[in-house]
Amino acid sequence: MKKTDLDKQKALKLMGKLNAAIPPDRFAGAASAVDRREQRRLDRAAGLVSFPVKLRQPLITALNVKAQADGVSVNELVNVLLAEALKG
Repeated sequence: MKKTDLDKQKALKLMGKLNAAIPPDRFAGAASAVDRREQRRLDRAAGLVSFPVKLRQPLITALNVKAQADGVSVNELVNVLLAEALKG
């Protein structure tokens, strides 16, 4: 084998080890993400239904700001606002 072939083999071996390594906790290990199927099951059990809506950007920005100010999620905020609007 030529020296360049040996270097290529070493690089491939090193890249394989790097790709197989587990990322540190600060990047992905600490965040326990629920897969989509499990999340849908949890949402269904909580009585939540997906309801996609298209809104203009200024309204989305205002909703995000209000949700952060109130310390709630955007979903909870929209749920409360729609319930209040439908009452009156």
